[in-house]
Amino acid sequence: MEQSKGEMDVPNKIFQPAIVEMKESTSRTLGVIDENGSIIACSDSSLMGLRWGAVAAEMEPDGSGCFRVRGYTFKVLRSVSSGMEFAAFVEGVDELAQSLCGIVAAGLNSAKDYYDEKHDRATFIKHILLDNVLPGDIYMRSREWSFDGTVNRAVFLVRQTGEADSAVVDILKGLFPERHRDFVISMGEKEVALVKEIDGNATAAVLYSLAVTIEDTLRSELMVSTVIGIGSVCKQIKDLAASYKEAEVAIEVGKVFDTAKSIVAYESLGLGRLIYQLPTRMCEMFLTEIFKKNGIDVLDRETLDTILCFFDNSLNISETSRKLFVHRNTLVYRLEKIRKLTGLDLREFDHAVVFKVALMVHRYLASSVTE
Repeated sequence: MEQSKGEMDVPNKIFQPAIVEMKESTSRTLGVIDENGSIIACSDSSLMGLRWGAVAAEMEPDGSGCFRVRGYTFKVLRSVSSGMEFAAFVEGVDELAQSLCGIVAAGLNSAKDYYDEKHDRATFIKHILLDNVLPGDIYMRSREWSFDGTVNRAVFLVRQTGEADSAVVDILKGLFPERHRDFVISMGEKEVALVKEIDGNATAAVLYSLAVTIEDTLRSELMVSTVIGIGSVCKQIKDLAASYKEAEVAIEVGKVFDTAKSIVAYESLGLGRLIYQLPTRMCEMFLTEIFKKNGIDVLDRETLDTILCFFDNSLNISETSRKLFVHRNTLVYRLEKIRKLTGLDLREFDHAVVFKVALMVHRYLASSVTE
């Protein structure tokens, strides 16, 4: 992808002021070259823009990390990506040049880190996800970085369920290499957020398919198990924070109500999302009001399994008895037993709805106690 003029000027904005300041401490020429051998910052303005192709072609760092070409000593600057991006250079090939080059490289690394922290696209997106940027600043910085505000984006939150593996970030960056469109951001020891540009016609099934690809890739490449939350698609960058919160909620709600699922979309949470936001005191009062005779705890495992199967089969007695491998009359007997214990007849739709909600509330309260 061709870089814009603004992006090409960024290294010069970082390095040239630092080089000018360092020049005051030495009479030797100092500078920085990029991976193509082009001089992008230099204390000698006459060298600016020159291309030393031999430098990029003949790099063989010694034990100190330095290499020497054309009467200059070079040292590669630290980079989070593979391969060389930039190298500092100092006039001369003697020991003093080596020492100076190490100092210059350290100073430029610090300048680069500071600039990246303040201006890096991914860092900017991370601050938006964490809701640490004022709306006005989001608009201004988006214009500075030439973000397209008309495209759809969604946040995928990938949470490792086992021991943390830092290689997850690298795998996801390789899976989504368009760094100017998609952003892979470490949000913690076990969590990585993917801000993915989405086609305007993308459906929930498309988002789910992307999550499946992420899950399968991490499992096959790193043997890492994950749970993935999917936030809603947003059309403006400022709404990414809401999508990220939704992805977090999807994971937490899924952990309570859909324990078998490793991929949970916020928009599919349904009633569980509402219950999760209720105060526990209100939930306790609800259960007390519903089960005046006996609580849910009076029901044994077989009875609960019968209830869940009855719900899964849309309150159809014939289909439920077939799935449970029991006679129809046996199922009717069990449902009558439930009515006598709880006062709710699950064969009646209204009672079934109340009982379904009560089961979810009970499960939510149980999860709150164990946390």
